[in-house]
Amino acid sequence: MTFQRFTLSEFFSYAILVKVGFSLCLLLASLPASSHQDGLSITGNLVQGGLVFGQASSGSKVKINGRSVRVSSTGEFIVGFGRDYPSKAVLMVVAGDGSVKTHVFNVEPRTYDIQRIDGLPDSLINPGPDVLDRIRKESAEIALARSADEDRMDFKSGFVWPVRGQISGVYGSQRILNGFPKQPHFGIDIAAPLGTTVVAPASGVVTYSEDMYYSGHTLVIDHGYNLSSSFLHLHRVLVNVGDRVKQGEPIAQVGATGRSTGPHLDWRMNWHQQRIDPGLLLGLKAH
Repeated sequence: MTFQRFTLSEFFSYAILVKVGFSLCLLLASLPASSHQDGLSITGNLVQGGLVFGQASSGSKVKINGRSVRVSSTGEFIVGFGRDYPSKAVLMVVAGDGSVKTHVFNVEPRTYDIQRIDGLPDSLINPGPDVLDRIRKESAEIALARSADEDRMDFKSGFVWPVRGQISGVYGSQRILNGFPKQPHFGIDIAAPLGTTVVAPASGVVTYSEDMYYSGHTLVIDHGYNLSSSFLHLHRVLVNVGDRVKQGEPIAQVGATGRSTGPHLDWRMNWHQQRIDPGLLLGLKAH
């Protein structure tokens, strides 16, 4: 099975990381963009669920499909593509001198695992009114926690696996229950024994720690530039909101809280409203 690649003027290369372990880090080779002469270069996964790292000239402003993104004083920025992102991404760069360059990228589509299950009791599919109220409240809370857009680039250190274990669930998969599509799975599931230590995949600041209906004990760490990691179904949380954590530092324990069928870590990532596939940052293929 091959790893997804994208070419602008030439293919970029990945070091494919095949063994799950704490030592796995983000390894991205340089990708010269076709617009390199305009002071722009792009590195990363131009695929649904992917994250790209951009470098524009100092003092530039950047928009993706009309939305402004945070850019460092030296021209660094990131852009994420969600599960169902459209096939084209229009990147507009306004240089410090006011000149405007527009770059159009193809975002490669993916095929997701879809499972159909019929004949289930309605009570297992549709929560009651009281539960729905709780779900709406929790959804608003975690959306606020994920909205942080701080001028920190903790993500630049790369990412390590937060826990050892077998991949038991993949990004983008979806179940259709009794004919009704449920929300897709936006994370990567890693099976591990109850109580196994979970470490921070990258440095950041804790922005959320609550017990939620669906995801149980849930923790969110902001990595800067509105890129965050969420950790679901935890048994125990070892850090507090506002704590600064370092890559590799213990933050929680694997659990089976919330709507879970067994101990595992569900690791999710967000860039603004785009749901990112964490596996791509560690060299797993986009399937």
